[in-house]
Amino acid sequence: MSTNVSKQNRDDLLGKIGQIRTFISIAPQDENTGNLLSYLTELEKDVQGKKYGLVFEEHREGIDALLATHSPVLTEEKDLFINNDEQPNFLIEGDNLASLKVLEKTHKEKIDLIYIDPPYNTNNKDFVYDDTFIDSTDGFRHSKWLSFMNQRLRSAKILLKNSGVIFISIDDNEVAQLRMLCDEVFGENNFVGMILWKKKTNGNNMGWLPPVHDYIICFSKSIDNIFDLGFEISEEDILKNYSNPDNDPRGPWKTSDLSANHKGPHFPITNPTTGDTYYPPEGRYWVFNEQEVLKRIKDGRIIFGKSGKARPVQRVFIKDRVFSKRKAESWWDNHGLNADATQELKEAFGMSKVFTHPKPTKLIQNIVNISCPKDGIILDFFAGSGTTGHAVMNLNAMDGGRRRFVLCTNNENNICRDITYERLKRVIEKNKYTASLKYYKVDYIPISERLYYEYADELLRHIRELVELENGVNFTNNAEIGIVLTEEELNAYTASTDNLSKCRKLYMGHDLLPTSEQEGLFKERNIEISIIPDYYYRDLQER
Repeated sequence: MSTNVSKQNRDDLLGKIGQIRTFISIAPQDENTGNLLSYLTELEKDVQGKKYGLVFEEHREGIDALLATHSPVLTEEKDLFINNDEQPNFLIEGDNLASLKVLEKTHKEKIDLIYIDPPYNTNNKDFVYDDTFIDSTDGFRHSKWLSFMNQRLRSAKILLKNSGVIFISIDDNEVAQLRMLCDEVFGENNFVGMILWKKKTNGNNMGWLPPVHDYIICFSKSIDNIFDLGFEISEEDILKNYSNPDNDPRGPWKTSDLSANHKGPHFPITNPTTGDTYYPPEGRYWVFNEQEVLKRIKDGRIIFGKSGKARPVQRVFIKDRVFSKRKAESWWDNHGLNADATQELKEAFGMSKVFTHPKPTKLIQNIVNISCPKDGIILDFFAGSGTTGHAVMNLNAMDGGRRRFVLCTNNENNICRDITYERLKRVIEKNKYTASLKYYKVDYIPISERLYYEYADELLRHIRELVELENGVNFTNNAEIGIVLTEEELNAYTASTDNLSKCRKLYMGHDLLPTSEQEGLFKERNIEISIIPDYYYRDLQER
């Protein structure tokens, strides 16, 4: 029997803490002894803490301090709205932790797929923590990266549907730590798999084993409810394996082995035309009993080859098959390369080196294709050059899907405005895509040492953006959809015959009470009323 040395040492330390507690308890009591007893309790909790798993020094970011004293809100950059009269996609500029906190208000358990390509923490100034590049001289570089990722992944879990999944690109520097962190956040049992994606054709003799791949870790929100992952099998792929050389009225067919290696019937099958008899190959058995075989020979479902003189095979008709998805295996060597991604950006902007280490759209298209319904919502909160949005639009154009995306990125070096947005804009224009796009910026309203009623009006000015974001709608120059948040707005809206004649749906603040006359107008005009929920800022009201 093995000995748990760590438990022995832990128990020994707890025993010593207990002796110190006893000594302090019998000493004259004052404020200092009370504090010491309290400290001992904290030490005991720490000693009895985690016994297995990922342990790291938790670090606090500047954004944590800001979010403790301010409420993040969204403000639309209306001049950047791309309106093609479709449900809008959204691009959010700002710290992605603040963006995620906003999305927790609008998209809790509503996201079908999250794909992220976070900093790899390579020591090559790819990871900025609190405005400082993290390099190999930082003794806490792994802990800082894990603290950074931990908060964001916990928000991501809140946003995923029960059927939702998250894919995370990473390399050797943090793959082990990331896997353990995801085990903690999403649950070990919700691990779906890890893709090895071949990103380049050679490793340029870097290191002892030159790397040519990245990892893509996948976790589900709930493995029991996960979306049916896999590639749809196209009609073309199905038909190429079937034919109908004898014009059978039952349609295209193919042949299949009549034997199997599991124990079953073993008897001679006789060709009624030639009189030849056949047994299953050695170690194999027929898949049907003798009576069923005779029935299928008569019905033409078992034939003796296309010549009528060969070994018996079963004829399988395409109409009788139920085709499941083709599973996406873990080795991806034909899903786009880094060089393809660089070329895509060059084509979009007409210049090289627009963005470092972009991902190819083919890679993201395939991830979206296997893991998200055609009307799903995709989130990328490390949006970078905007590949995820580009990929979603490409896929929608290919298969007629109505997927929508939400992208979040900071604006360091004007990346959000000059790269992410500009790329999406150019892709839409070049390909004549019908996608619409709204551009939001994260702002902050101070709430520390203020009562809710003191800043409630400031929050109210940003409700429109939240309603648009949650419902995928556009209020700008859209007569068919309206929004009223105050009694004054409600009265003005219903007083306008032009508004009422065109409106199909009206979003109304949860605390508004329309008059019976106003309710009659809505009913007469067949205007659908949608009450805006009060959960956007309920947490602040209860402070």
